Amino acid sequence: MTGFHVVIPARYGSSRLPAKPLALIHGVPMVVQTARSVARSSPATLIVATDDQRIASVVEAAGFAVMMTREDHASGSDRVLEVAERMRWSDDSIVINVQGDEPLMPPQVIVQLASALAEGSQGVATLCERLERIEDVFNPNVVKVVSDREQNGMYFSRAPIPWRRSDFAKLSESGNGQRMDDQPGWFRHIGIYGWRVGMLRRFVSLPPSGLEQTEVLEQLRLLEAGIRIRVLEAVMSVPGGVDTAADLERVNRSTGRT
Repeated sequence: MTGFHVVIPARYGSSRLPAKPLALIHGVPMVVQTARSVARSSPATLIVATDDQRIASVVEAAGFAVMMTREDHASGSDRVLEVAERMRWSDDSIVINVQGDEPLMPPQVIVQLASALAEGSQGVATLCERLERIEDVFNPNVVKVVSDREQNGMYFSRAPIPWRRSDFAKLSESGNGQRMDDQPGWFRHIGIYGWRVGMLRRFVSLPPSGLEQTEVLEQLRLLEAGIRIRVLEAVMSVPGGVDTAADLERVNRSTGRT
């Protein structure tokens, strides 16, 4: 598919991993590795949006487009909208937000997300994948999502949803590493978003919602406003991003090279 845009927001500050976009993945800055992965999806436009000249310099040296954006953005979504407006993309244009700490993002899922928006009527879409380990279900850093039969998100939470009353007592005591192939029903939200620019503008204009502030999940702002989010099961497994030093070590141990 052609005709979609990708923006990679990359902020220098990070409380858990300082200077995260410049952390090395197989000897290459993380933000550059992310851009290389994204480029394989063949977007019409690929722009790294940052607030720091150090990030801009390494991105430009690697041959990718970069835009300096405001330092006071509350989230990556706000930064993506600034790029869309400065590029004068139309309200119907499709833009995919891939965070700069996703160096192993498969290009196939970016195309999947863009295609779903192009073929449907909704203004925002995201991805999920089935959870296989019970410890992930109970991990508050793994965001869970429940969807309806038409693949619309009903709720996102850090809590273990849905709650299986008859099974969770024994599952929570079963020990780390147990797979749940015979326990369907839990899905991890993958933090990649596809937007129509008009819907992104509407989202950013909304005030933070109560549920959003409680769970610290900005997508709940849309649900509280009555806006549907299309949630597709990813066509292939998506490795986790990098939030901590342990994540960085894990990704560097991976055999996949971008």
